[in-house]
Amino acid sequence: MFCEVYLFDAPYHIDRPFDYSCDSSVTAGSIVRVPFGRADKLRLGVVVRCKEQSEGSNIKPVHAVLDCRYSFSEEMLGLCLFLKEHTLSTFGEAAKCLIPQGALSETPNVKIKKTCVLALSNDEARELLSRSGRAGVRSEGQRSIIEYLLEIGSADSELIRAIPHVSGAHILALRDKGIIRIIESETIRNPYADYARVRDDSPIVLSEAQSAAYSTIEIELKRDEARAALLFGVTGSGKTKVIMRAIDEVIAEGKNVIMLVPEIALTPQTVNIFCRRYGERVAVIHSSLSQGERLDAWRRIKRGEVDLVIGTRSAVFAPLEDIGMIVIDEEHEHTYKSESDPKYHARDVAAYRCGKAKALMLLASATPSLESFYKAKQGIYTLVPLRERYGGVRMPDAVIVDMREELRLGNTSPISDRLLRSLREVYENDKQAILFLNRRGYSSQISCKECGEVMSCPRCSVSLTYHTGADGGKLLCHMCGYSERVPKRCPSCNGDRLSFLGYGTQKLESELNKYVPDMTVMRMDADTTSGKMSYDRILEDFREGRADILLGTQMVAKGHDFPRVTLVGVALADTSLYVSDFRAAERTFSLLTQVIGRAGRAGDEGIAVIQTYAPKNEVIRLACLQDFEKFYEGEIALRRELSYPPFCDIVELTLTSADEGELSREAARLSETLLEKLRGEYGKQPFIVFGPFEAQVYKINEKYRMRMVVKCRLNKLSRSLFHELLCEFSLSRKVTLSIDFNA
Repeated sequence: MFCEVYLFDAPYHIDRPFDYSCDSSVTAGSIVRVPFGRADKLRLGVVVRCKEQSEGSNIKPVHAVLDCRYSFSEEMLGLCLFLKEHTLSTFGEAAKCLIPQGALSETPNVKIKKTCVLALSNDEARELLSRSGRAGVRSEGQRSIIEYLLEIGSADSELIRAIPHVSGAHILALRDKGIIRIIESETIRNPYADYARVRDDSPIVLSEAQSAAYSTIEIELKRDEARAALLFGVTGSGKTKVIMRAIDEVIAEGKNVIMLVPEIALTPQTVNIFCRRYGERVAVIHSSLSQGERLDAWRRIKRGEVDLVIGTRSAVFAPLEDIGMIVIDEEHEHTYKSESDPKYHARDVAAYRCGKAKALMLLASATPSLESFYKAKQGIYTLVPLRERYGGVRMPDAVIVDMREELRLGNTSPISDRLLRSLREVYENDKQAILFLNRRGYSSQISCKECGEVMSCPRCSVSLTYHTGADGGKLLCHMCGYSERVPKRCPSCNGDRLSFLGYGTQKLESELNKYVPDMTVMRMDADTTSGKMSYDRILEDFREGRADILLGTQMVAKGHDFPRVTLVGVALADTSLYVSDFRAAERTFSLLTQVIGRAGRAGDEGIAVIQTYAPKNEVIRLACLQDFEKFYEGEIALRRELSYPPFCDIVELTLTSADEGELSREAARLSETLLEKLRGEYGKQPFIVFGPFEAQVYKINEKYRMRMVVKCRLNKLSRSLFHELLCEFSLSRKVTLSIDFNA
């Protein structure tokens, strides 16, 4: 027999199946080790097809087959091929998304539990202890083990080794004598096992508006075809309750569910809600799990021990069978788009899997992506509106503060007078506040007042950010992690008049401690959440009332439900508007709407204080009104006029090199090659080409980047064009080409 094998680590230009001879132990989906190249170096690969004939000559044999427990199903193989074609990744890059890293080693990271039991009857064991001399057991350690097992029956070897005067050698000696047996079994590492011990089987009570929304979803669930729905609910409307009711229905029908949430929303509170309801048949997948924990979760899912998978972006690949629904909560989040190969969007993968399984893809958001809302308006998705907060709770009032006026009145602090008054009211009423600033550090840059030099990263074309610290602070690059001590003089002119400009979360924390010293501030950003579970601990401490103010970056803005929060403050509402990205307005609106929605969720009157240097900006104004549909109307008209998604697709071609001269030459060659192809066979459909030009951040970690942008419609023809470009330019060792669709 023969088989076709895709290698895990093949470069793009040779990424195709290779023929190998094999025996009957090899099947489609097997992970195999095969010899490759002139040196016959052993490489890992996936078998995609078995066959009886091969047209090749000198066919090499498969060297070894890895553990069949980690083989690919037919659906998983199809998904790899879909990713390869849809994102222009290699098959191996796609395959690595579908299987945990620990499964690809010769000895997978499986935790073995060793349980000791008596091989004798209890009477025989007691008689053995009573004997003296050589006929009995003279070792004190061995006697202690027998006595312990007589008392409790069986015990983990770890517990036995904890007995005084007992060692591993005593256990092995008793095993060799046939007095005890050691039973080995695999142990599942599940950090959320305790969450399922207390069950919540209470019926889900829906409001009238929620019931209407669920009824629409229920109709979609009963259709025997692939379909998609968008649950469009304002912040605090109780979308989670509607989703859980739909999950109940799917599981009751014998089907399974994947529920995706953004990383920042996957808190212990969220997991606890679902584990208490669905018990031990829940698996959780996210980036903070250890390699062993991820592997064990994957194995539980593959064995059919799970009805519900909850996780971040990568959970969309969970090896779940009989899928009835895939939920993407907060579907607008940009973190659902992968920035590394394969550059997939979780929504596209979910749509593919739902299509194959005839399942429902349920998207949910208070601020849907424009592409999703457009599809809902066009009838491609079923629109499920939820327009009021649960329990009749009012939306928070939003106040826009003009920071230019604050400066005119002599207030140079990042805290306006209006925000300061609101914070004091929060403290007097024993409530809590969330403050959002999308910039970490103390000062955003340091410059010299004498020569104008800005302290910049030597490895990247960005300014260094000042961070305070016990050692006097440091300058840090947020791109590559480079750091240096704060200079006392300008490195350029030796001047001593250094100016600290802008502010981040550290400085805002310092200002809060000065102006509201009685209030306890808890800061949550990348600097305070680097340790494992530190993010969860901060949220739990704030929920328990150990702080009055939660200050942070985007981590504090979305997905949280704190009953005592009545005030939300936004320090610089307009900074994200000026990013060179056609989605800047959409992301700013979403961010502001989400953070404003954190206030007044438990019935208390909520207020949001929005500080900005652009108080008349329409995006900020509509976000304060929580008027998504009015924002959508204006933004979609602009997208249509300028030919941006959803009216076209955007393709980014990025060239990267440590050699600036070589990069420039290859950029010119890429442009010439692309335009030549468009004048030829690919000129049958419209393409609009921009560039090449320097990337917004030209240099990152000693590598320079140039880009081209193409507007087109992605289809088989256009993907073929970009496939050809990748094949031609992947041969260069000095310059790397990457292609991203709709980043």
